[in-house]
Amino acid sequence: MAEIKYHQHYLPLSRPELVERLKAALKPARFEHVLRVEQTALTLAKANHVDLEAASVAALCHDYAKQRPDEDFVRVIKANHLAPELLNYGNAIWHGVVGAELVKAELGVQNEDILNSIRQHTTGAAFMTPLAQVIYMADYIEPGRDFPGVERARELTKKNLVFGVAYQTQQTLMYLTQKGKPVYPKTLATYNAWVPPYRKEIK
Repeated sequence: MAEIKYHQHYLPLSRPELVERLKAALKPARFEHVLRVEQTALTLAKANHVDLEAASVAALCHDYAKQRPDEDFVRVIKANHLAPELLNYGNAIWHGVVGAELVKAELGVQNEDILNSIRQHTTGAAFMTPLAQVIYMADYIEPGRDFPGVERARELTKKNLVFGVAYQTQQTLMYLTQKGKPVYPKTLATYNAWVPPYRKEIK
């Protein structure tokens, strides 16, 4: 898919300027992942009538804070008076939920749908806008991903975006519980909202 030009002022940067900021903030492998997520997000956005520019901005910014030191996240949690329970988690949760605050402060993104899409790409949410669903799935199924179940996720997402959301959420919770990892409360709320209604479709 061709590169798109930004016109709607979701942030005070052109796409090439944003890409350069991301290239400076991320290691090469992570930067390439972000570019693949953008292309996947644009494909999903087009298929699901989601604004392409918003999808591009959200996808490119979703991992902006991924490789920041822990102390940056702790500082933002305290300074922005975010939920204290966040301090019990780590980068896997922080880079989305807390990273959105860094995207807002440092890249100038003010659109709440875009910011929520970044916040929710790691945890999901009981309610996710179509844009948030697109970013959630694009990050999971971009072409560089290779894990058991990814082809099923791609198939379901192509059939119906909500099926993909339900499937990813089910798989994530299974992974966390099997590994004995803590489950962030919003991830459990996402499971309860998305998996039971679509359990037959995602078998």
